[in-house]
Amino acid sequence: MNNIILFRKITLLFYLLPLFAVAQYNYQQAEDYFEQEDFSKAKPIFESFLKQYPKDKKTREYLGDIAGYGKDWDTAIAYYESLVKSEADNANYHFKYGGALGMKALSVSRIRAVSYISDIKHHLERAAALDSRHIETRWALVEFYIQLPGIIGGSENKAIAYAYELGKISKVDGYLANGYIAEYSDRPKDAERFYKKAIEIGGSPHTYEKLSNLYEKNKQPKEAIETTSQSLKKHKRNQLNYQIGKISAQYNLEPEYGIECLSQYLANYSIKDGVPKDWAYYRLAQIYKNLGKKEIALTWINKALLGEADFKEAQKEKSLILAL
Repeated sequence: MNNIILFRKITLLFYLLPLFAVAQYNYQQAEDYFEQEDFSKAKPIFESFLKQYPKDKKTREYLGDIAGYGKDWDTAIAYYESLVKSEADNANYHFKYGGALGMKALSVSRIRAVSYISDIKHHLERAAALDSRHIETRWALVEFYIQLPGIIGGSENKAIAYAYELGKISKVDGYLANGYIAEYSDRPKDAERFYKKAIEIGGSPHTYEKLSNLYEKNKQPKEAIETTSQSLKKHKRNQLNYQIGKISAQYNLEPEYGIECLSQYLANYSIKDGVPKDWAYYRLAQIYKNLGKKEIALTWINKALLGEADFKEAQKEKSLILAL
């Protein structure tokens, strides 16, 4: 009898192994889709898996992340809340839950948003307490305290304190956070100093971008072009060619250099560069308009409109070119 039972168990195992292998393959495929940000394909596989294994935390986190990418904050909040309840000492779960609550607060009226503040603060600070090296949480707290009005808990001093903590984990993030605080508080010279320190220490494309954006915001296009040019020389990112061309077009500055960079952008364009070709055509039209070369400007603006007929900025620009 025992041999018969053992035989049946072994036989059942042989039947189940292929099914298990298929399930594992499908899950891996869903993870691959997720990494590729092909969420429409990943989501149904994860949902199907969760029906079979409703307590699986990894799958709930994936589905919460997918909801977050889709700005479905209520669904994201539900998944992250369940994760926090199931593992109260997980810093990342608290961070994601607090972050989703924060995004939900931004999507509702100011009066309703106030009701979320206490929970946002609790979960982000809990995440920071649980993980002394959690960079994303500290960035979220910097933004939370600097953007929140003082009357309902905002505090520049608390934002600076978390920026200091960031600096202990990563000097670059510390300088960037202090630059962000200074910029938000309308202290551009302090922000410039911190961003330059971030470039000196790290020199990533992001550090150059923060400084260039600061210069643009404060009507310093020459400095913005110089900063973006330095980044281009170091990082060779094609998108930077567009940024230089954009500044040149907007501020009627260094037109030949702007034309050269936009031509390089178009010659080396790939979808990963982010900005569609039509916008590069539009910027070229602006530069040639600034130079008073009406016919060349019309050629480029028509090319921009050919790719996107309902291109309002290009339509307006064409009117200005025709008026030359």
